[in-house]
Amino acid sequence: MAGLTYRDAGVDIEAGEELVERIKPLAQSTRSEFVLGSLGGFAGLCSLPSDIEDPVLVSGTDGVGTKLKLAFELGRHDTIGIDLVAMCVNDIITVGAKPLFFLDYFATSKLDVDQGEAVVKGIAEGCRQADCALLGGETAELPGFYAAGEYDLAGFAVGVVSRKRIVDGKATGLGDKLVGVASSGLHSNGFSLARRVLVEGEAPLLLQDAFGSSGTLGDALLRPTRIYVKAARIALEHGVHAMCHITGGGLPENLPRVTPEGMGVAIDVGSWSVDPLFTLIQERGAVDDAEMRRTFNMGVGFTMVVAQDRAGQLVDALEAGGERAFIMGEVVEQDGVSFYS
Repeated sequence: MAGLTYRDAGVDIEAGEELVERIKPLAQSTRSEFVLGSLGGFAGLCSLPSDIEDPVLVSGTDGVGTKLKLAFELGRHDTIGIDLVAMCVNDIITVGAKPLFFLDYFATSKLDVDQGEAVVKGIAEGCRQADCALLGGETAELPGFYAAGEYDLAGFAVGVVSRKRIVDGKATGLGDKLVGVASSGLHSNGFSLARRVLVEGEAPLLLQDAFGSSGTLGDALLRPTRIYVKAARIALEHGVHAMCHITGGGLPENLPRVTPEGMGVAIDVGSWSVDPLFTLIQERGAVDDAEMRRTFNMGVGFTMVVAQDRAGQLVDALEAGGERAFIMGEVVEQDGVSFYS
């Protein structure tokens, strides 16, 4: 009688090796001049740009949350990796950092090589959009730990900024303008509420239902998180005082993280168009305005605080760079965030 093998226990080493071979050209497509060595070692190596004075490393980590459930239900795994990269790099660029490299952690109960490759293709695309290298990662096969066909993702981004160029909000002053940059939808926050309202409970909608110009409801919900690396670079050229990634907690909970003590932000809610997806969620779930604003980005994925006399120029530059941007408020003498129309 033959003895048990690791495969008998649910771990397929050969499948893992095949996935690594498929990943190598994807990682190579993101390689930068700062990357040393090649994929496959125990550690990734990356040098620092020589033109950055007194460099400070900046790091961030995040996941994709229950948006993964949509990828499972729709059988579409080629964009969820963009979300993973976006949620990490959009955080580190708020201090003015240039993303250098990214690493991922992919864990599943039973490795499906095609599925894993699709996920990493999305991660590589996200890295290209963020102008950073996919330096490495980890694939873990954990039998019985996840439901069949499902997986979990975590991401880790590292960037660099000159110490004297760190954007920390200290230059923010009363009367500064708040410039918003449009989101591409829900991004990767609020999906537990969105799913509860739209596709669970009584009279659920179908992910295959038509939804506006986005195709289907599933298409709209699965739109990948926008990556704001290029937008942040434009802001740095216009003397930005503070930058904020609008993630979980929305505008009310994220803006105070970059606003000096004793100052707050007054926001004109009529200064941008709200994606119909948010309206659908609010109407079907009878969700009040305050709950919507602290759960979702409401159409604003990233914000910048800039001097009043530079706000218009920044908006024009962002629009020229392919973003939808707008002046949405100003810094005032109060704590927290207030909304008016």
